[in-house]
Amino acid sequence: MSSLLRLATAGSVDDGKSTLVGRLLYDTKSVLADQLDAVTRASVDKGLSTPDLSLLVDGLRSEREQGITIDVAYRYFATPKRSFVLADTPGHVQYTRNTVTGASTAQLAVLLVDARKGVIEQTRRHAAVLALLGVPQLVLAVNKIDLVDYDEATFAVIAKEFAAHAESLGYRTGSVTTIPVSALQGDNVATKSGRTPWYTGPTLLEHLENVPVAPDPHEAAFRFPVQYVIRPRTAEYPDYRGYAGQIAAGTVRPGDEIVVLPQGLRTRVEGIDTADGPLAEAGAGTSVTLLLADDLDISRGDLIATADRPPRVTDELAATLCWLSAKPLKAGARVLVKHGTRTVQAIVEELTARFDEQTLSSVDSPDSLALNDIGLVELRLAESLGVDDYTDSPRTGAFLVIDPKDGDTLAAGLIGERFR
Repeated sequence: MSSLLRLATAGSVDDGKSTLVGRLLYDTKSVLADQLDAVTRASVDKGLSTPDLSLLVDGLRSEREQGITIDVAYRYFATPKRSFVLADTPGHVQYTRNTVTGASTAQLAVLLVDARKGVIEQTRRHAAVLALLGVPQLVLAVNKIDLVDYDEATFAVIAKEFAAHAESLGYRTGSVTTIPVSALQGDNVATKSGRTPWYTGPTLLEHLENVPVAPDPHEAAFRFPVQYVIRPRTAEYPDYRGYAGQIAAGTVRPGDEIVVLPQGLRTRVEGIDTADGPLAEAGAGTSVTLLLADDLDISRGDLIATADRPPRVTDELAATLCWLSAKPLKAGARVLVKHGTRTVQAIVEELTARFDEQTLSSVDSPDSLALNDIGLVELRLAESLGVDDYTDSPRTGAFLVIDPKDGDTLAAGLIGERFR
Protein backbone atom coordinates (compact mmCIF):
# COMPACT_ATOMS: atom_id res chain seq x y z
CA MET A 1 0.00 0.00 0.00
CA SER A 2 1.21 3.47 -0.79
CA SER A 3 2.03 5.57 2.28
CA LEU A 4 0.84 8.69 0.46
CA LEU A 5 -2.45 9.20 -1.36
CA ARG A 6 -2.96 12.18 -3.65
CA LEU A 7 -6.65 12.97 -4.04
CA ALA A 8 -8.86 15.69 -5.42
CA THR A 9 -12.39 16.82 -4.71
CA ALA A 10 -14.87 17.90 -7.35
CA GLY A 11 -18.56 18.62 -7.56
CA SER A 12 -21.17 21.23 -8.31
CA VAL A 13 -21.78 24.45 -6.41
CA ASP A 14 -23.20 24.02 -2.89
CA ASP A 15 -22.66 20.26 -2.84
CA GLY A 16 -20.69 20.71 0.38
CA LYS A 17 -17.07 20.13 -0.70
CA SER A 18 -15.64 22.68 1.72
CA THR A 19 -17.64 21.24 4.61
CA LEU A 20 -16.54 17.71 3.71
CA VAL A 21 -12.86 18.68 3.52
CA GLY A 22 -13.21 20.62 6.77
CA ARG A 23 -14.79 17.56 8.39
CA LEU A 24 -11.88 15.36 7.25
CA LEU A 25 -9.36 17.85 8.64
CA TYR A 26 -11.30 18.14 11.90
CA ASP A 27 -11.85 14.41 12.40
CA THR A 28 -8.21 13.55 11.66
CA LYS A 29 -7.09 16.22 14.16
CA SER A 30 -5.28 18.12 11.42
CA VAL A 31 -6.51 21.52 12.60
CA LEU A 32 -4.51 23.80 14.86
CA ALA A 33 -6.24 25.01 18.01
CA ASP A 34 -6.09 28.67 16.98
CA GLN A 35 -7.62 27.80 13.58
CA LEU A 36 -10.50 26.01 15.26
CA ASP A 37 -10.98 28.92 17.68
CA ALA A 38 -11.13 31.37 14.77
CA VAL A 39 -13.70 29.21 12.97
CA THR A 40 -15.77 28.88 16.14
CA ARG A 41 -15.82 32.67 16.59
CA ALA A 42 -16.75 33.23 12.94
CA SER A 43 -19.52 30.65 13.24
CA VAL A 44 -20.95 32.37 16.33
CA ASP A 45 -20.90 35.66 14.41
CA LYS A 46 -23.00 33.96 11.73
CA GLY A 47 -25.49 32.84 14.37
CA LEU A 48 -24.52 29.17 14.26
CA SER A 49 -24.56 26.92 17.31
CA THR A 50 -21.85 24.57 15.98
CA PRO A 51 -18.60 25.34 14.13
CA ASP A 52 -18.99 25.81 10.38
CA LEU A 53 -16.22 23.43 9.27
CA SER A 54 -16.27 24.82 5.72
CA LEU A 55 -14.49 27.89 7.10
CA LEU A 56 -11.44 25.72 7.77
CA VAL A 57 -10.80 25.60 4.03
CA ASP A 58 -12.49 28.73 2.69
CA GLY A 59 -9.72 30.94 3.98
CA LEU A 60 -10.20 33.99 1.78
CA ARG A 61 -12.62 36.65 3.02
CA SER A 62 -14.10 37.06 -0.45
CA GLU A 63 -14.80 33.33 -0.60
CA ARG A 64 -16.45 33.37 2.82
CA GLU A 65 -18.66 36.29 1.88
CA GLN A 66 -19.76 34.68 -1.38
CA GLY A 67 -19.94 31.18 0.04
CA ILE A 68 -17.88 29.70 -2.80
CA THR A 69 -14.42 28.29 -3.34
CA ILE A 70 -12.77 29.87 -6.39
CA ASP A 71 -9.33 28.27 -6.66
CA VAL A 72 -7.46 25.04 -6.07
CA ALA A 73 -6.37 24.75 -2.44
CA TYR A 74 -4.02 21.99 -1.31
CA ARG A 75 -4.64 20.46 2.13
CA TYR A 76 -2.48 18.03 4.05
CA PHE A 77 -3.63 15.56 6.67
CA ALA A 78 -2.67 12.14 7.94
CA THR A 79 -3.83 9.13 9.91
CA PRO A 80 -1.69 6.34 11.39
CA LYS A 81 -2.27 4.37 8.18
CA ARG A 82 -1.62 6.93 5.45
CA SER A 83 -0.74 10.53 4.61
CA PHE A 84 -2.87 12.58 2.24
CA VAL A 85 -2.46 15.51 -0.13
CA LEU A 86 -5.87 16.83 -1.12
CA ALA A 87 -6.60 19.26 -3.96
CA ASP A 88 -9.88 21.04 -3.19
CA THR A 89 -11.30 22.35 -6.47
CA PRO A 90 -14.20 24.77 -7.10
CA GLY A 91 -17.62 23.75 -8.33
CA HIS A 92 -18.58 26.60 -10.67
CA VAL A 93 -18.68 25.58 -14.32
CA GLN A 94 -16.41 28.48 -15.29
CA TYR A 95 -13.70 27.02 -13.02
CA THR A 96 -13.51 23.63 -14.71
CA ARG A 97 -9.88 24.57 -15.45
CA ASN A 98 -9.17 24.30 -11.73
CA THR A 99 -10.57 20.78 -11.69
CA VAL A 100 -8.13 19.90 -14.46
CA THR A 101 -5.27 21.36 -12.41
CA GLY A 102 -6.26 19.70 -9.14
CA ALA A 103 -6.91 16.27 -10.64
CA SER A 104 -3.86 16.16 -12.91
CA THR A 105 -1.73 14.35 -10.29
CA ALA A 106 -4.54 12.68 -8.32
CA GLN A 107 -4.60 8.94 -7.67
CA LEU A 108 -8.22 9.19 -6.50
CA ALA A 109 -11.01 11.74 -6.81
CA VAL A 110 -13.94 12.34 -4.48
CA LEU A 111 -16.87 13.57 -6.55
CA LEU A 112 -19.73 15.03 -4.53
CA VAL A 113 -23.41 15.16 -5.39
CA ASP A 114 -26.30 16.60 -3.41
CA ALA A 115 -28.63 13.75 -2.41
CA ARG A 116 -31.59 16.01 -3.19
CA LYS A 117 -30.41 16.72 -6.75
CA GLY A 118 -28.59 13.55 -7.77
CA VAL A 119 -26.35 13.32 -10.83
CA ILE A 120 -26.50 16.61 -12.72
CA GLU A 121 -24.78 18.13 -15.77
CA GLN A 122 -21.74 19.32 -13.82
CA THR A 123 -21.36 15.87 -12.22
CA ARG A 124 -21.14 14.28 -15.65
CA ARG A 125 -18.73 16.97 -16.86
CA HIS A 126 -16.40 16.46 -13.89
CA ALA A 127 -16.53 12.67 -14.28
CA ALA A 128 -15.57 13.03 -17.95
CA VAL A 129 -12.62 15.30 -17.09
CA LEU A 130 -11.45 12.86 -14.40
CA ALA A 131 -11.67 9.97 -16.87
CA LEU A 132 -9.74 11.90 -19.52
CA LEU A 133 -7.02 12.70 -16.99
CA GLY A 134 -6.78 9.03 -16.14
CA VAL A 135 -7.65 9.33 -12.44
CA PRO A 136 -7.83 5.60 -11.60
CA GLN A 137 -10.18 5.61 -8.59
CA LEU A 138 -13.44 7.49 -8.02
CA VAL A 139 -15.52 7.96 -4.90
CA LEU A 140 -19.04 9.30 -5.35
CA ALA A 141 -19.94 10.94 -2.05
CA VAL A 142 -23.72 11.31 -1.92
CA ASN A 143 -23.70 14.26 0.47
CA LYS A 144 -26.53 15.78 2.51
CA ILE A 145 -28.06 12.35 2.96
CA ASP A 146 -29.59 13.76 6.16
CA LEU A 147 -31.72 16.13 4.06
CA VAL A 148 -33.47 13.16 2.40
CA ASP A 149 -34.05 11.46 5.77
CA TYR A 150 -31.25 8.93 5.15
CA ASP A 151 -33.38 7.30 2.48
CA GLU A 152 -31.83 4.14 1.04
CA ALA A 153 -33.91 4.23 -2.15
CA THR A 154 -32.71 7.75 -3.02
CA PHE A 155 -29.12 6.68 -2.52
CA ALA A 156 -29.58 3.53 -4.62
CA VAL A 157 -31.01 5.47 -7.59
CA ILE A 158 -28.08 7.92 -7.57
CA ALA A 159 -25.50 5.15 -7.17
CA LYS A 160 -26.95 3.14 -10.07
CA GLU A 161 -27.12 6.14 -12.41
CA PHE A 162 -23.56 7.22 -11.69
CA ALA A 163 -22.18 3.68 -11.97
CA ALA A 164 -23.62 3.42 -15.48
CA HIS A 165 -22.13 6.80 -16.45
CA ALA A 166 -18.72 5.89 -15.02
CA GLU A 167 -18.73 2.56 -16.85
CA SER A 168 -19.43 4.38 -20.12
CA LEU A 169 -16.36 6.54 -19.42
CA GLY A 170 -14.19 3.44 -19.04
CA TYR A 171 -14.21 2.90 -15.28
CA ARG A 172 -14.31 -0.76 -14.33
CA THR A 173 -16.21 -2.41 -11.49
CA GLY A 174 -14.26 -1.88 -8.30
CA SER A 175 -12.75 1.44 -9.30
CA VAL A 176 -15.90 3.40 -8.33
CA THR A 177 -17.15 3.46 -4.73
CA THR A 178 -20.36 5.22 -3.66
CA ILE A 179 -20.79 6.33 -0.05
CA PRO A 180 -23.76 8.10 1.63
CA VAL A 181 -22.45 10.95 3.78
CA SER A 182 -23.48 14.03 5.67
CA ALA A 183 -20.47 16.32 5.87
CA LEU A 184 -22.39 18.62 8.21
CA GLN A 185 -23.43 15.89 10.67
CA GLY A 186 -20.39 13.66 10.15
CA ASP A 187 -22.30 10.60 8.96
CA ASN A 188 -19.98 8.05 7.30
CA VAL A 189 -17.14 10.55 6.88
CA ALA A 190 -14.76 9.35 9.58
CA THR A 191 -17.21 7.39 11.73
CA LYS A 192 -19.91 4.87 10.84
CA SER A 193 -23.41 6.26 11.01
CA GLY A 194 -26.17 4.46 12.89
CA ARG A 195 -28.65 6.40 10.77
CA THR A 196 -27.75 4.44 7.63
CA PRO A 197 -28.01 0.83 8.85
CA TRP A 198 -28.68 -0.24 5.26
CA TYR A 199 -25.18 0.87 4.22
CA THR A 200 -22.56 -1.79 4.97
CA GLY A 201 -19.55 -0.32 3.18
CA PRO A 202 -16.63 1.67 4.59
CA THR A 203 -16.67 5.25 5.78
CA LEU A 204 -15.02 7.75 3.47
CA LEU A 205 -11.90 7.91 5.61
CA GLU A 206 -11.67 4.10 5.88
CA HIS A 207 -11.85 3.86 2.10
CA LEU A 208 -9.16 6.54 1.65
CA GLU A 209 -6.92 4.73 4.13
CA ASN A 210 -7.24 1.33 2.49
CA VAL A 211 -7.87 1.82 -1.23
CA PRO A 212 -5.04 0.30 -3.28
CA VAL A 213 -3.48 2.92 -5.52
CA ALA A 214 -0.78 2.88 -8.15
CA PRO A 215 2.55 4.11 -6.79
CA ASP A 216 4.17 7.32 -7.95
CA PRO A 217 5.73 6.88 -11.40
CA HIS A 218 9.21 5.78 -10.27
CA GLU A 219 9.01 2.70 -12.51
CA ALA A 220 8.22 4.74 -15.63
CA ALA A 221 10.91 5.64 -18.14
CA PHE A 222 13.26 8.37 -16.88
CA ARG A 223 12.27 11.90 -17.91
CA PHE A 224 14.02 15.11 -16.81
CA PRO A 225 13.07 18.54 -18.27
CA VAL A 226 16.08 20.85 -17.90
CA GLN A 227 15.09 23.95 -15.96
CA TYR A 228 18.45 25.65 -15.49
CA VAL A 229 22.10 25.19 -16.49
CA ILE A 230 24.46 25.74 -13.56
CA ARG A 231 27.98 27.01 -14.34
CA PRO A 232 29.42 28.78 -11.28
CA ARG A 233 32.81 29.51 -12.95
CA THR A 234 34.53 29.94 -9.58
CA ALA A 235 38.06 29.07 -8.53
CA GLU A 236 36.65 26.21 -6.46
CA TYR A 237 34.52 24.85 -9.31
CA PRO A 238 36.18 26.02 -12.55
CA ASP A 239 34.76 23.25 -14.76
CA TYR A 240 31.43 22.55 -13.03
CA ARG A 241 28.47 22.19 -15.42
CA GLY A 242 25.21 20.84 -14.04
CA TYR A 243 21.66 20.60 -15.31
CA ALA A 244 19.02 21.43 -12.68
CA GLY A 245 15.36 20.51 -12.64
CA GLN A 246 12.77 18.13 -11.20
CA ILE A 247 12.55 14.52 -12.30
CA ALA A 248 9.19 14.13 -14.06
CA ALA A 249 9.16 10.32 -14.19
CA GLY A 250 11.30 7.29 -13.49
CA THR A 251 14.59 7.03 -11.64
CA VAL A 252 18.20 7.85 -12.48
CA ARG A 253 21.56 6.59 -11.22
CA PRO A 254 25.17 7.47 -11.98
CA GLY A 255 26.31 5.43 -14.96
CA ASP A 256 22.90 5.43 -16.69
CA GLU A 257 22.93 6.02 -20.44
CA ILE A 258 20.79 9.00 -21.41
CA VAL A 259 19.72 10.93 -24.51
CA VAL A 260 19.19 14.69 -24.73
CA LEU A 261 16.19 15.73 -26.82
CA PRO A 262 15.29 17.10 -29.27
CA GLN A 263 18.95 17.08 -30.39
CA GLY A 264 19.42 13.34 -29.92
CA LEU A 265 22.77 13.71 -28.11
CA ARG A 266 23.87 10.68 -26.08
CA THR A 267 26.04 10.41 -22.98
CA ARG A 268 25.83 9.00 -19.45
CA VAL A 269 25.09 10.36 -16.01
CA GLU A 270 28.25 10.96 -14.02
CA GLY A 271 26.71 12.27 -10.78
CA ILE A 272 23.53 13.48 -9.07
CA ASP A 273 23.86 16.59 -6.90
CA THR A 274 21.37 18.05 -4.42
CA ALA A 275 21.50 20.80 -1.81
CA ASP A 276 22.08 18.06 0.78
CA GLY A 277 24.85 16.32 -1.11
CA PRO A 278 25.22 13.71 -3.88
CA LEU A 279 22.76 10.85 -4.36
CA ALA A 280 23.24 7.29 -5.54
CA GLU A 281 19.70 7.30 -6.97
CA ALA A 282 16.89 9.83 -7.48
CA GLY A 283 13.24 9.29 -8.39
CA ALA A 284 10.22 11.14 -9.72
CA GLY A 285 9.44 14.38 -7.93
CA THR A 286 13.01 14.93 -6.71
CA SER A 287 14.78 18.19 -7.58
CA VAL A 288 18.36 17.46 -8.58
CA THR A 289 21.31 18.66 -10.62
CA LEU A 290 22.62 16.11 -13.10
CA LEU A 291 26.31 15.94 -14.00
CA LEU A 292 27.02 14.34 -17.38
CA ALA A 293 30.12 12.61 -18.69
CA ASP A 294 30.40 14.81 -21.79
CA ASP A 295 30.29 18.58 -22.24
CA LEU A 296 27.21 18.93 -24.47
CA ASP A 297 25.26 21.91 -25.75
CA ILE A 298 22.24 21.64 -23.45
CA SER A 299 19.93 24.48 -22.40
CA ARG A 300 16.67 25.16 -20.57
CA GLY A 301 13.78 23.38 -22.24
CA ASP A 302 15.75 20.33 -23.36
CA LEU A 303 14.58 16.93 -22.15
CA ILE A 304 16.99 14.35 -20.73
CA ALA A 305 15.61 10.80 -21.00
CA THR A 306 16.72 7.21 -20.62
CA ALA A 307 18.48 6.08 -23.80
CA ASP A 308 16.75 2.70 -24.03
CA ARG A 309 13.18 4.06 -23.69
CA PRO A 310 13.24 7.55 -25.20
CA PRO A 311 10.18 9.66 -26.02
CA ARG A 312 9.38 10.36 -29.65
CA VAL A 313 10.59 13.57 -31.21
CA THR A 314 8.00 15.33 -33.35
CA ASP A 315 6.73 18.68 -34.60
CA GLU A 316 3.14 17.42 -34.93
CA LEU A 317 0.80 16.62 -32.07
CA ALA A 318 -2.54 14.84 -32.08
CA ALA A 319 -3.94 15.82 -28.71
CA THR A 320 -7.00 16.11 -26.51
CA LEU A 321 -7.69 19.65 -25.31
CA CYS A 322 -9.76 20.82 -22.37
CA TRP A 323 -10.57 24.32 -23.64
CA LEU A 324 -10.50 26.78 -20.74
CA SER A 325 -10.99 30.16 -22.40
CA ALA A 326 -14.13 32.19 -23.06
CA LYS A 327 -12.66 32.93 -26.51
CA PRO A 328 -13.54 30.02 -28.84
CA LEU A 329 -10.80 28.03 -30.55
CA LYS A 330 -10.91 27.80 -34.34
CA ALA A 331 -8.67 26.04 -36.84
CA GLY A 332 -5.79 28.24 -37.93
CA ALA A 333 -5.28 29.82 -34.51
CA ARG A 334 -1.69 30.61 -33.57
CA VAL A 335 -0.81 29.66 -30.02
CA LEU A 336 2.08 28.79 -27.74
CA VAL A 337 2.57 25.25 -26.45
CA LYS A 338 4.29 24.91 -23.06
CA HIS A 339 5.63 21.38 -22.61
CA GLY A 340 7.71 20.83 -19.50
CA THR A 341 10.20 23.69 -19.36
CA ARG A 342 10.03 24.44 -23.10
CA THR A 343 7.61 26.81 -24.86
CA VAL A 344 7.24 26.75 -28.66
CA GLN A 345 5.02 28.45 -31.20
CA ALA A 346 2.29 26.35 -32.80
CA ILE A 347 -0.66 26.52 -35.15
CA VAL A 348 -3.95 24.65 -34.77
CA GLU A 349 -4.18 22.83 -38.08
CA GLU A 350 -7.44 20.98 -37.50
CA LEU A 351 -10.27 20.50 -35.01
CA THR A 352 -10.82 16.77 -35.37
CA ALA A 353 -13.70 16.14 -32.97
CA ARG A 354 -15.57 17.52 -29.97
CA PHE A 355 -16.60 15.29 -27.06
CA ASP A 356 -20.10 15.65 -25.58
CA GLU A 357 -19.65 14.66 -21.93
CA GLN A 358 -23.42 14.56 -21.38
CA THR A 359 -24.25 12.05 -24.14
CA LEU A 360 -20.78 10.43 -24.24
CA SER A 361 -20.65 10.90 -28.00
CA SER A 362 -18.36 12.87 -30.30
CA VAL A 363 -19.02 15.38 -33.08
CA ASP A 364 -16.59 15.24 -35.99
CA SER A 365 -14.95 18.36 -37.43
CA PRO A 366 -16.58 20.99 -35.18
CA ASP A 367 -16.38 24.63 -36.22
CA SER A 368 -14.89 25.62 -32.87
CA LEU A 369 -14.27 24.64 -29.26
CA ALA A 370 -16.01 26.79 -26.63
CA LEU A 371 -15.37 27.25 -22.91
CA ASN A 372 -15.12 23.86 -21.13
CA ASP A 373 -15.36 21.90 -24.39
CA ILE A 374 -13.19 18.82 -24.75
CA GLY A 375 -11.89 18.17 -28.24
CA LEU A 376 -9.34 16.45 -30.42
CA VAL A 377 -6.98 18.72 -32.36
CA GLU A 378 -3.98 18.53 -34.67
CA LEU A 379 -1.15 20.94 -33.80
CA ARG A 380 1.91 21.80 -35.88
CA LEU A 381 4.87 23.03 -33.83
CA ALA A 382 7.52 25.50 -34.92
CA GLU A 383 10.16 23.34 -33.16
CA SER A 384 10.35 19.64 -32.40
CA LEU A 385 9.64 18.34 -28.90
CA GLY A 386 10.39 15.07 -27.13
CA VAL A 387 6.96 13.84 -26.04
CA ASP A 388 5.14 10.80 -24.64
CA ASP A 389 1.52 9.81 -24.89
CA TYR A 390 -0.35 10.87 -21.76
CA THR A 391 -1.24 7.27 -20.92
CA ASP A 392 2.45 6.33 -20.87
CA SER A 393 3.81 9.32 -18.96
CA PRO A 394 1.34 11.94 -17.67
CA ARG A 395 4.01 14.52 -16.82
CA THR A 396 5.62 14.50 -20.27
CA GLY A 397 2.36 13.68 -22.04
CA ALA A 398 0.66 16.89 -20.92
CA PHE A 399 1.08 20.49 -22.01
CA LEU A 400 -0.53 23.92 -21.79
CA VAL A 401 -1.85 26.04 -24.64
CA ILE A 402 -1.07 29.72 -24.06
CA ASP A 403 -2.29 32.91 -25.75
CA PRO A 404 0.82 34.51 -27.34
CA LYS A 405 -0.71 37.98 -26.98
CA ASP A 406 -1.31 38.15 -23.23
CA GLY A 407 0.12 34.93 -21.77
CA ASP A 408 -3.26 33.61 -20.60
CA THR A 409 -3.71 29.85 -20.34
CA LEU A 410 -6.17 28.75 -23.03
CA ALA A 411 -6.24 24.98 -22.64
CA ALA A 412 -4.82 21.92 -20.93
CA GLY A 413 -3.59 19.40 -23.49
CA LEU A 414 -3.11 15.64 -23.28
CA ILE A 415 -1.04 14.02 -26.02
CA GLY A 416 -3.00 11.26 -27.76
CA GLU A 417 -6.67 10.69 -28.50
CA ARG A 418 -8.39 10.22 -25.15
CA PHE A 419 -11.86 9.51 -26.57
CA ARG A 420 -13.60 8.24 -29.76
